[in-house]
Amino acid sequence: MMQEKDTKEEKGTKTDRESHREERSYRHERPDRRSFQPSAGLRWGIAHIYSSYNNTIIHITDITGSETISKASGGMVVKAHRLESSPTAAMTAAKRAAEGAMEKGINAIHVKIRAPGGHNGPNTPGPGAQAAVRALARVGLRIGVIEDVTAIPHDGCRKKHFRRGRRV
Repeated sequence: MMQEKDTKEEKGTKTDRESHREERSYRHERPDRRSFQPSAGLRWGIAHIYSSYNNTIIHITDITGSETISKASGGMVVKAHRLESSPTAAMTAAKRAAEGAMEKGINAIHVKIRAPGGHNGPNTPGPGAQAAVRALARVGLRIGVIEDVTAIPHDGCRKKHFRRGRRV
């Protein structure tokens, strides 16, 4: 019996179990997809979007946040003051800022959305924030992380009109 097995292994023939393993091995291989490739050739920037109920400002910087690459606002693209914060104005401003950044070599961005916040302002972004992010993606910039950087007070100044704490 042992001699027969030795002769099979010497000849290079495979047992049934070994051949079955090779047939099933394709399941464990990673598919050759674009998502598994490293992100080579991407130049990252940061898009700071400030969106209030009065205006939307898109400011694209380098990855450190210190160098301004491009900026635009809703007030730069519409004539009426009441339309500065509209989604349409935000989309146009985002498109203008993105084109300026793409000319300078940026092709991927992280997005930081900010609302007025603070102790008196609303903590929710205005109507132009979502439209601006969609416009940035539609122009051809690759979107990385989207985060909310609204300033939230941790019980600081006294609010107007309101009393704080428990009232009996």
